[in-house]
Amino acid sequence: MIYRLFCLLCVVLLSACGSNSSSSGPFQGTDITGVDWGKELRLTDHHGQRRSLEDFHGKVVVLFFGYTHCPDVCPTTLGELGITLKRLGPDASKVQVLFVTLDPARDTPAVLAQYVPSFNPSFLGLTGTDEEIARAAKSFKVFYKKQESASKAGYTMDHSANTFVLDGQGRVRLLFGFGSGATPLVHDIQQLLAGK
Repeated sequence: MIYRLFCLLCVVLLSACGSNSSSSGPFQGTDITGVDWGKELRLTDHHGQRRSLEDFHGKVVVLFFGYTHCPDVCPTTLGELGITLKRLGPDASKVQVLFVTLDPARDTPAVLAQYVPSFNPSFLGLTGTDEEIARAAKSFKVFYKKQESASKAGYTMDHSANTFVLDGQGRVRLLFGFGSGATPLVHDIQQLLAGK
């Protein structure tokens, strides 16, 4: 009996802790404000223009690393980001989605120009040399590795599947894991646009 009461007390305390932590901040994604990374991004967009994070100051930036031959994670994430922008309505003009390829050998600017805007015309695909992409990925703590495959494509890219959200000052603020859905992204982007 005492053991059951102890277990019940633990469950109550843990659930109380969980509810307090989730309501303590304005965000539904993981708040990583203050991390000292996510500062290096100098790549070329699918129009051939050199880009850095400074180019997007004043806008909320949503950033995802992937590749166009990705069978599931990348198209799912870009689809969710397309839905997010639709739901934002007029506020979508204050948001820039960036897709950084981890497979520059296949993801040429022409390939990115066809693939990335198919999810939303405002999305930008970014590429660069192997070294430039490695620097950007390292800056955002993104893991990726080429894996040989028996498929027609010849190889796949294992990669982390986080989506990063930066505020209008270019600071990394939020992290979303794969499959978070559009609803928390819409909520959190609105919070950032409101100056949170």
